[in-house]
Amino acid sequence: MYAKVEATINRLSARVYVGLRDGPLDAGDVVALACELLDWGGGGEAVREVVERDPARVPAAEMAVLARGVLEEIGFEPGFDLEPGLLETLRRALRVVTRDLRTRGIEGEPEVVVEESTYPEAAVVRLPSGRLLGNDGTLPPCSGEDMAGAVAAVAEMVHTGLLKETWTVWPQCAEHRLGAHAAERAERAVWWCGGGDGHALAEVGELGRA
Repeated sequence: MYAKVEATINRLSARVYVGLRDGPLDAGDVVALACELLDWGGGGEAVREVVERDPARVPAAEMAVLARGVLEEIGFEPGFDLEPGLLETLRRALRVVTRDLRTRGIEGEPEVVVEESTYPEAAVVRLPSGRLLGNDGTLPPCSGEDMAGAVAAVAEMVHTGLLKETWTVWPQCAEHRLGAHAAERAERAVWWCGGGDGHALAEVGELGRA
């Protein structure tokens, strides 16, 4: 029973999101979503206000504000199906990380693929050998919201996946003998060593020049 309710909530949430993004927003979808959430104890003030008010008397602009509030209360995040640009950003990010993979001895072109068996939806990296990295779902759609964050997320997932698979630290800081992690610093994705006061080994994609 819960799976059916969850599917209904997901479907209505997606329709409300698309209505807000592209217009027109169907007030009936907002009310239906709020009622479904209220029946199952979800949501907060925005959900209750939508249910209690007559939608015919709520101006369109105000209904849009309430709809956004409902989506925020349930933590709705669009998936790759609603925002394919998020997946494209992750693919562009992987092309940057691929330059560093060559310093690890991995040739060829890895791919970002959507792992459809996971929930919530997430993406993984498939190496040229066919091996999957990150099948625990470490690349949710929101990781593709900006390029620097996407590069850092993809690099860290690849770093962690290779470490688990090979038990080999990569990349490594020659000065501190520590493994570096991918991180975002000053709107750049870098390989960051925690030794000393912390420092960047190189920007992600530039290990070969460091």
